[in-house]
Amino acid sequence: MATTASMDPTNSRERRGIPDTGLKGQSLGQSQGNEGLRYLARQPIMDRNGHVHGYELLFRAGPSEGFSGDGIAATRTMLDNLVIFGADRLTGGLPMFVNCTQESLLNDLVLVLQPEQTVLELLETLTPTVELLTSCRKLKARGFRLALDDFVWKSEWLPFVELADYVKVDLSTTSREERLRLVRNLRGFEARLVAERVENEQELAEAKAEGFTLFQGYYFCRPVLIENRAIPANHLIHLEMLHAVHDDPLDIGRISKLVKRDASLTYRLLRVVNSPLYGTRKEITSIQGALVMIGDEMFRRLATLTIASEIVGERPTELLRMAYLRGRFCELAAAAMGQDPTEQYLLGILSLLPAMLRVPMEQIAKSMPLRGAVRDALLGETNAERTTLEWILCYEGARWDACDKLAEEAGLKPRELTDTYTAALLWAEENMRLI
Repeated sequence: MATTASMDPTNSRERRGIPDTGLKGQSLGQSQGNEGLRYLARQPIMDRNGHVHGYELLFRAGPSEGFSGDGIAATRTMLDNLVIFGADRLTGGLPMFVNCTQESLLNDLVLVLQPEQTVLELLETLTPTVELLTSCRKLKARGFRLALDDFVWKSEWLPFVELADYVKVDLSTTSREERLRLVRNLRGFEARLVAERVENEQELAEAKAEGFTLFQGYYFCRPVLIENRAIPANHLIHLEMLHAVHDDPLDIGRISKLVKRDASLTYRLLRVVNSPLYGTRKEITSIQGALVMIGDEMFRRLATLTIASEIVGERPTELLRMAYLRGRFCELAAAAMGQDPTEQYLLGILSLLPAMLRVPMEQIAKSMPLRGAVRDALLGETNAERTTLEWILCYEGARWDACDKLAEEAGLKPRELTDTYTAALLWAEENMRLI
């Protein structure tokens, strides 16, 4: 695979309106020699209102080395990479939850991280020794927060519970009775309860009823779909627009009419186009002017981003961030796959429309005049068009072996895919700040 710069279809960041992330068009790995981030995914931790509270960073040092409680080398590499690239860029300034080994805590390796932004997770595989407790008390005094991961009530962990800011419980390995008993035992302690592996809205409702206040998992991507619900009229305009921006060249007359039918879309597009971040030298006051001044490719990106933010509505904003990330990743990886970058960008964005609209993909795909192979990819069929989307879906869930298998089958290098993912993540964070 080429570097991130060469994978950009236009090879011009300014013309395409891509915010400067400080990488000067390079992949992260190439910007720092051979020390790029490797297999670093993140999972959101949400509050009861659907806002992102923080991110757990899931890390593996390489294709053959899984991160676990004994992964000393993986932990050291992770800490080094977080220092190099800056955790705030990877989490948007929100708290980061980092799995810690016994060594990283006892030998103060974690002191390279920013205490005010870091939550140190004590894995269930650790041994609750006096030395570990002493180290945790020192780290707390420095400003770090502590979390007990996959927690099950045991008396020897009581001193750690007294220190903990978070207690994380895996819904997939505990029963409702066990969780209710744990909640009762934790009354009087200050730790916030985090439900892990929340995979659907029913599990979310149950966890809320049991007393949990924070939730980790992709339940917001798997809402209860309303089979007979019609796509709202304004979103039909958005879907028509998503298809229109795929035309090459753009039909300026058609695009202008569609944008004018949505006042919010008109305002937001012009606001983004006139932003200094996108480099236009004079104020643009019309849709036609925007098209002429910034060109088809940049307008496609701006329109797609803005439409996605409109469609997400009151759903968790993490959906929008994930849509940006998926779309950008699929676009950057398209060249190596012999796919059309614009089409792949749309594929990544469209993959989250069911969660945004609460409408089944079958209904959405029928309303979009897409190529048959792209429509099949959206519907879950295994084909060449779906490869990059399938890879990032596996990556989001930290299914590293599946990522390796997909890369091997496609003749791609896992390292370059992970560099591309990180570049796409930083791009998505920049666009979230803008939008």
